[in-house]
Amino acid sequence: MTQSYPSDKHLTLVAILHIVYHSLALLVGIVIFALLSTIGCLAEDPQAAQILVLVGTCLAVFFILLSVPGIIGGIGLLKRKEWARIMTIVVGALGLMDVPMGTALGVYTFWALMQDDAVALCRANTD
Repeated sequence: MTQSYPSDKHLTLVAILHIVYHSLALLVGIVIFALLSTIGCLAEDPQAAQILVLVGTCLAVFFILLSVPGIIGGIGLLKRKEWARIMTIVVGALGLMDVPMGTALGVYTFWALMQDDAVALCRANTD
């Protein structure tokens, strides 16, 4: 029988929120890339097309680089892995600059993942 911790529900909620939030950010990056690339292909000016495709690619890569760690951390946190708790804290700290949603998620992430029982719950699954 496993021991139940009060922070168990908060860990699950933080994990789901990070997965959803960063999946949406990933989707935004893909949509921006598709939109700018399409506009670039429809443009009459080849130089404008190159610039739009370049900007779309750069923005997509930026969103992917910011989103993937949050998704991976959320999935690992659902499995109660210690590395995921640390990774999600770092991602939450970076998200503090994204006012207002990233700030709220970052503060909640800190609060939930710094609890003693949350630390104990993740450390119990260090296999």
